[in-house]
Amino acid sequence: MPELARRFGTPTYVYSHAALTEQMAAFDAAFAKLDHLICYAVKANASMALLSLVAKAGWGFDAVSVGELAKVAKAGGPLNKTILSGVGKRDDEIAAGLAAGVLYLTVESADELEAISRLAKARHTVAAVSLRINPDVDAGTHPHITTGRAYNKFGMTFEHAAALLPAILADGYLRLVGLSCHIGSQILETTPFARMAKSMSEAARALLRRGAPLQYLSIGGGLGVRYVAERAPSPTDLARAVAGIVRQTGLTLVLEPGRAVVANAGMLLTRVVRRKSVAGREIVIVDAGMNDFVRPALYGAKHRIESVTSRPLRRRPVDYVGPVCESADTFLRTTSGPLLREGDLVAICGTGAYGTSMASNYNGRLRAAEVLCDGSKMTLVRTRESLADLWQGEHSTQGVAFDTAVPAQLGEIG
Repeated sequence: MPELARRFGTPTYVYSHAALTEQMAAFDAAFAKLDHLICYAVKANASMALLSLVAKAGWGFDAVSVGELAKVAKAGGPLNKTILSGVGKRDDEIAAGLAAGVLYLTVESADELEAISRLAKARHTVAAVSLRINPDVDAGTHPHITTGRAYNKFGMTFEHAAALLPAILADGYLRLVGLSCHIGSQILETTPFARMAKSMSEAARALLRRGAPLQYLSIGGGLGVRYVAERAPSPTDLARAVAGIVRQTGLTLVLEPGRAVVANAGMLLTRVVRRKSVAGREIVIVDAGMNDFVRPALYGAKHRIESVTSRPLRRRPVDYVGPVCESADTFLRTTSGPLLREGDLVAICGTGAYGTSMASNYNGRLRAAEVLCDGSKMTLVRTRESLADLWQGEHSTQGVAFDTAVPAQLGEIG
């Protein structure tokens, strides 16, 4: 790690090729005996290097915007095995999905279904669609990332979906190929998945009896991971919970894992810049901030923090915080953490998911570099932003683009 920090600086996201491919192999093995398709959820981590590895493994993708769809295409992903999801797809995004020939578009509402039909007609094509069902299943996860309760903004009731069926069957520009569902993220038990699979299978059989030409049944993603001390189910546990239920429908099972694939394949390497004592606690300030990794600030998420320093470390109550001007910019408060010094390296573990994909330039901070490690080989897969990137695309009041030179008053910085 010291060599990696010397070469690429900090903060830097570090990904393990071995950890990523091992977790993908675990999903493949768990569902090998069931007709299935795995579509990686791009929102978890859209690094082009990781997307290209997923594509080489033969997986499909779940994209929720035209931006994610473009990244999948650029990374060599198979668009005919890519789903275009999203609760508020614009017309141009729907048109892009149709032009790309995606596997299907998930449908969140009657309004969206009408838009898809209109746009498909304009292209003289038939749109493959999957209705997203909201089964009102409690996933037992954080309120911000639960998506399958009746009061959530996602999907429609089965009754609503069934009411749309006659119009879909009569529409020459729509082909109903599936039912979809996603009940939340970081789910740490398989029981909610089993309940959802049972509900979705019953819904699918009901529509099949009414002539729906269904081919796919998606149960989404959301499988939880171990960050600190959680007991997280494995892909095999998930398969045991849902495979028998879905097999009875005769449909192809679609899975959309994201976090469960990449979370523990990544860490955020950061360096201590300052230390001080406040109210009997040590405050260790690192050069990564909530702009780099927002989960602790957004969800109160806890991640293991490990010292990369080899010297003996005294332990005491410590807050590990970033430099951003928000009290929420705190990665971990612990009663017994290693007391670090300026210059020490720190690894924030389990940051492969929802790290770079949710990063920002808040406080004028530059987005971190990304490095992929394959054995002893370290490859820079995303260059750290420069100061000039902060005003890239901006224009003066006269409409003139700002040049890329760093202001001379700042000296050699950047």
